[in-house]
Amino acid sequence: MSDLATQNRYRNRLLSIITAILLIAALRGAFAVVMPVAFAAIIVAALWPLKHWLVKFMPSWLAYTLTMLALVGILGAFAAAVYLSIGQVFTALSSQWSTLEGAYARMARAASEHGVPLNGTIDRQRIMGVLQMLASGVYAFVTYVGFIGIVVVLGLPEVPRLRRKLYEMFDGHARRDMLEVGEEISRQIRRYLGTTLATSILTGVASAAWSWMTGLELALVWGILNFLLNFVPVIGNIVGIVPPVIFAFIQFGGWQMPALVFAGFVVLQLTISNVVYPIMQGKQLSLSPLAIIVAMTFWSWVWGIAGALIAVPLTAAIAIVCSQFERSRWIAKLLSS
Repeated sequence: MSDLATQNRYRNRLLSIITAILLIAALRGAFAVVMPVAFAAIIVAALWPLKHWLVKFMPSWLAYTLTMLALVGILGAFAAAVYLSIGQVFTALSSQWSTLEGAYARMARAASEHGVPLNGTIDRQRIMGVLQMLASGVYAFVTYVGFIGIVVVLGLPEVPRLRRKLYEMFDGHARRDMLEVGEEISRQIRRYLGTTLATSILTGVASAAWSWMTGLELALVWGILNFLLNFVPVIGNIVGIVPPVIFAFIQFGGWQMPALVFAGFVVLQLTISNVVYPIMQGKQLSLSPLAIIVAMTFWSWVWGIAGALIAVPLTAAIAIVCSQFERSRWIAKLLSS
């Protein structure tokens, strides 16, 4: 009997692994459909309280219209910020190309003096090609924003109907647990997005101010860039430092001013990420830093840039669901801090 139980346990674990692999393959294969739906669900969870609040003061159709206008304004501002930042960076690189070539030549001479041979010239076409490849990935996601908006427009009115259907499908403890899990996930998403938006605005304003104080050109672009990248936890904060520092080398030459620019951005990012953000977020979204990094890596591999943007709320939702069941509670404990 014990041998049979052991065989069943191993069989169940093997089936679980196979199911997980098939599910991940399905998520990757159905990117064009599943990703916008998941993204839209997160937006609906964030927007629903606004619509619910507006209904107290005006007719339902007007509250719905104002909520949709707010969504259009947010998505439009996001798309405009992305296009403005990328366009300004390309324009600045083109106008400063001769300076970039001179800085690279000096670096190549200094490296060769220390026994590290470098090519004395840089391939403009190759560098622009790499930048265009990165930009195309961003543009591809921005084109999905319209489809995501349509899904949100259609999905927002379904929230009360879905709640009513779930209420009718389950009874007793199952009904209460289902509704509590849904409300908890919605609260976590709203808190995460609200805190991230506030810290992103702070990061963007501080980055633009520091760029202006040091005389770095394109201060507004660096502010917008760091505002957008702050929505990508951990990795975005690191990546946001690199472009302005590289541009500082091109603009100023030498190493003193680039080092000053670098030090200022590092202090800003560390202060906001490690002091301001935890204070504002509190313990409501209790994912461990390692879990966030792993989630970022996984969802970026599955859905690219879009996966990186929603990695944290998706992982938090999975942790909440897993905490409701005895067999999967270990996953929630593993993800939590």
